[in-house]
Amino acid sequence: MGSITEFTPWLSLAGGALIGLSAVLLMALHGRVAGMTAILGGVLPPVASDWQWRAAFLAGAIIAPVIFVAAGGEIGFAVPPSTGILIAGGVIVGIGVTFGSGCTSGHGVCGMARLSPRSIAATAIFMVATFASVYVIRHVIGG
Repeated sequence: MGSITEFTPWLSLAGGALIGLSAVLLMALHGRVAGMTAILGGVLPPVASDWQWRAAFLAGAIIAPVIFVAAGGEIGFAVPPSTGILIAGGVIVGIGVTFGSGCTSGHGVCGMARLSPRSIAATAIFMVATFASVYVIRHVIGG
């Protein structure tokens, strides 16, 4: 039997609002798109000249869930796939990010908000690939 995804509308709404707020503030204050892959890439060698805001943004993305849990919140998280599958998935995502010139946060959150045709097309492709992957994993392979 396939896994069941927990329905958390209020937490999802709050998380989405915070992601949107961070994207708007980053654009307003720094003129930058909140694409997590590009932000991360700027703190890895060769380090970008504007690495400070990138490091602060990434630290906030790591510290916020820690604060949430410390305040009594619970994050339901399970990783059922094997380490090999996770590594393969990471490599595939890395290839997609490279050829797609951005990640889901850059295209899906920021690019679509700017009505970028390229980002709308990229997000549509992300979604179709996601639907197909979930279908194959849950109904064909039986994961």
